[in-house]
Amino acid sequence: MGRRVLVVDDEKLIVKGLKFSLEQEGLNVDCCYDGEAAVEMIMSNEYDLVLLDVMLPKKNGFEVCQQVREFSEVPIIMLTAKGEDINKILGLEYGADDYITKPFNILEVKARIKAIMRRNNRAQEGTSQKKNLNKKGLVLDKESRRVFVDGVEINLTVREFDLLELLVSNPSKVYSRDNLMNLIWGFDFPGDARTVDVHIRRLREKIEANPSEPKYVHTKWGVGYYFDD
Repeated sequence: MGRRVLVVDDEKLIVKGLKFSLEQEGLNVDCCYDGEAAVEMIMSNEYDLVLLDVMLPKKNGFEVCQQVREFSEVPIIMLTAKGEDINKILGLEYGADDYITKPFNILEVKARIKAIMRRNNRAQEGTSQKKNLNKKGLVLDKESRRVFVDGVEINLTVREFDLLELLVSNPSKVYSRDNLMNLIWGFDFPGDARTVDVHIRRLREKIEANPSEPKYVHTKWGVGYYFDD
């Protein structure tokens, strides 16, 4: 299939077995063993699917799933050793796409992965135009990481582009400064939330005709920033 999958489980024998079996299917497989590492890897890489165990150190699978849904729609299959319905429902409510109960049959895992990827492929084929986001004269090309305002290309830094892409991809959703700091700079970044304010100000100076009366990136006073759709 030539796709990239992240396997997250603190049981290294399970990870080793999944990695071997999925690579036999032509998948590229990355692995990690705790929730914090999972979030960082998903933020830093593009995956076609994540296999995510519920019981993880540092952050459990539900926390990881909820946090990932703040910035990514990557398909997530939860792996749980608990068979209670409440855990399955909870996983789906946090944004998981499917769940598999341990002990599992590797053939079932492969079948679920293939089914989700086929479904995702159809969705992407029907919405390929989303690679280019066009909002009120602002065009953001995700693949080439270029931005145009009224046909004029705007040169943005890496962080400015990342900020704008997140906001444009989630119109009207208000992000706090701390949330933007974690999503764009990472949890270990030594700076403070004022860094976000500086980047938002510079971003407005580049994309807004009148930065003091922004058309695109707005402030929700006392809460954070959002893109006005």
